[in-house]
Amino acid sequence: MSSFISVNGEALRGVQGRVLGRTQAEPFPIDSWPEIQGPLSEVLQASKLPAKQRATSVKPTVGQLTSLAYERGLLPADLNELIDLVTAPNFLDQASLAAIVKNLYPASFVSGDIIIKVIGCLGHGKLKPSLTIQAALLKWLIMIQSVAENRDYFIRAYPVLFNLLDTAALRLLLSRQTGSDPALTGLLRVYKDYYPEIIVGDATRGKASAFNHPDSQWRERLDEIQRAYAQRRASRSETPLDAFRVARHRLKGTKGGPIPEVHTSHATENSITLEEIESVDGFVKKLEKIELPNQLIAILGDPLLQKLLLLRPQAQAHARACNWLESYTQDLMAGESDIHLIDVLHALKSYVTATKALPPIFLAFLRELIGIWDGIEGRELVLDILTFTPVADFQGLQTNVFQPLERRVLNGTSHSQIKILEFYTSLLRRWIVLWMSSDTQLPKVSENAARLVSHVNNLCSTLIQTSPSISTYAKVLDFYYLTSSLASDADLLVHDQATAVPSATLIYNMFFTASPFTVSRVCAVVAKYKVGFQTAMEIAKINYTPRHIPEFNGFLMDICNCLWRQRALSGEDANAKGCMIPQSLVDDLSSYITTLSMGGSLASLFSLSYSPVFSLFAISFLRELEEEVEEQEGLEIKHAGPVTKTSLRALGNRGGLTLSWDDYRRGVLHHLDSRGMGGVEHLLSITIGALRREQSNH
Repeated sequence: MSSFISVNGEALRGVQGRVLGRTQAEPFPIDSWPEIQGPLSEVLQASKLPAKQRATSVKPTVGQLTSLAYERGLLPADLNELIDLVTAPNFLDQASLAAIVKNLYPASFVSGDIIIKVIGCLGHGKLKPSLTIQAALLKWLIMIQSVAENRDYFIRAYPVLFNLLDTAALRLLLSRQTGSDPALTGLLRVYKDYYPEIIVGDATRGKASAFNHPDSQWRERLDEIQRAYAQRRASRSETPLDAFRVARHRLKGTKGGPIPEVHTSHATENSITLEEIESVDGFVKKLEKIELPNQLIAILGDPLLQKLLLLRPQAQAHARACNWLESYTQDLMAGESDIHLIDVLHALKSYVTATKALPPIFLAFLRELIGIWDGIEGRELVLDILTFTPVADFQGLQTNVFQPLERRVLNGTSHSQIKILEFYTSLLRRWIVLWMSSDTQLPKVSENAARLVSHVNNLCSTLIQTSPSISTYAKVLDFYYLTSSLASDADLLVHDQATAVPSATLIYNMFFTASPFTVSRVCAVVAKYKVGFQTAMEIAKINYTPRHIPEFNGFLMDICNCLWRQRALSGEDANAKGCMIPQSLVDDLSSYITTLSMGGSLASLFSLSYSPVFSLFAISFLRELEEEVEEQEGLEIKHAGPVTKTSLRALGNRGGLTLSWDDYRRGVLHHLDSRGMGGVEHLLSITIGALRREQSNH
């Protein structure tokens, strides 16, 4: 039971200070944002006049209105007026109406009246909106189901929506016209399942597509708006939670019923209820007599109950909390729960954030939830909560939690892959903190680290192929900067995969990008691995070389050959792999470079002077030196660039800047370091003998 509650924390303390750009002294609006009133009124007035009769164009005002709706969401009164506008005849152009519908982000719950209005505007008729607007409104209805005040409106209106679809004859006509359209085939299969007497012929035999969420990005923005508004309400209308008093009215469900609060109805003359506790002294003195409340799931939002179960863990408390979660999951599956999933997730996140732990009962709940989850509603919350997953057998976690999670979140886009990568990065970061702060050896740390890193290696390799961008490389490097810290752990070092380096393909792809900062970060990660390996082997006092070290030494040598030794793409040195470029291609490129009469060979074109990403910084460094010398002594000639060892010698002989080749290159490294690209200097200074000796002398 010790894992049920971890540390003291106030899970749902009210948000203080500025929220949504307002100060705490400002009144909290109930139905409308004051900022929206001006543009909303202008748009409503303009909608009553034909375009030719308006003094000015309405489009800028529509843009201002939709921007505010996107930024802050719409409160009930504003949302109602805009729904009236887009569902009734008016003189606004279709582009403006479409922009308004696209930005109908409710900041709070959507009332049943609004849902009925939208459903009532669907269909054919002169007074109906255009079919384009109707389609947008229908899409909107699908996306706001989770924030509807009562989902019963959708259930009751389903026959209406179903019968608004075209007749059977027209559906067959569409099928013949469009051929084996997957979306239409999927729709026809629905008809066949619910109305088998309708003759659809062979139209359902083609490939059918699943009915996916219409706009996941829109839904994510809606979640952000709803979350911000809920926090604002908490900071305005609620007093902060008292750590030694029970919390009241914190988490509202869709029908106004809160997630169970602390209520105790079985107290005796000899017991004390949590509701009677008003101070820390009272809590301590009466700890052993405090009666458990009716609903133990109230632990999600009540810091005092969290403290009680931390100090007085009980098996029955675990069972009772499990019962509530099981019941809620069943209601959720049946669509009968009157508490929004988003509310439970917000409460759970607040709890794990405060306690820094995810107890087994809540992990079990999330495991069951993922099985019925759409992968969209509350996605950020689910991922944030799961980053608190305790260190355990990774194989079991992967099978029961992480693989089902990936199946729900991954949708074939690089955006979803990055979300999963960010999740694993956060998870590994928390695990590392636990490992480093633990006084005792955690069981099977090495194996769990090995499997986690190995699993994410495959994800990173996929990502750089599906989305080879600077932002993607940054996320990948964030993960490997973490894994590189594992390399300094002597206990982990003996397990090959626990400290597995990034694959050579990953390193070379990121090293040859057009971003100097990405190249510098690649060097920083490689340098961190190198220092870690050396430190761990010295501490462990073992003569053991993990099998991935040769691969690591390969791209370490290749990077040094490119940047410092002017032997790019060469495989002649020990450990060098020539950046995995086929020798035949290297020969062809060398022949081509010779014909250009550039004065340099292919092997030198990736050096600091010629590098596509660093050459500008190299010549800028030289220009700064020349300007300093010219102000003091004067110069007869300046270097035209790019700089080589030979050109520097000739420059000094002709009255130009006197600078040695090594001093020039060290100066470029310092120049890069001063501009936030210190990874290059760090890697070279711990790898190149001359630089390493110079650094040790200093």
